[in-house]
Amino acid sequence: PVLTVTPFDGEEEAIALANGTAYGLGGYVHTQNLRRAHHVASALDAGMIHVNGSGEGMTPCAPFGGMKQSGSGRLGGEAGLHEFLRVKNVWVNLAKPVGGQ
Repeated sequence: PVLTVTPFDGEEEAIALANGTAYGLGGYVHTQNLRRAHHVASALDAGMIHVNGSGEGMTPCAPFGGMKQSGSGRLGGEAGLHEFLRVKNVWVNLAKPVGGQ
């Protein structure tokens, strides 16, 4: 694990700095402002965002995975199940039988 500390002048610059990497497994937001926490968390390109902590008490059914070069797909939870599905829509018009049968 590597931690970098970089000064920034505002929220938008902090988001740009955090997203300016080829990786996106996790991100951390430390703030007392809940509105800011939600805004920054939604703007970060990472698979898991922790606000004011590091994931204590995470449940195994929570989806886990990264973005960009930090993973492909999700493990755990409903999102993890979707990795094994291939959705297909088949529509059959029964009002006009083919061949008169």
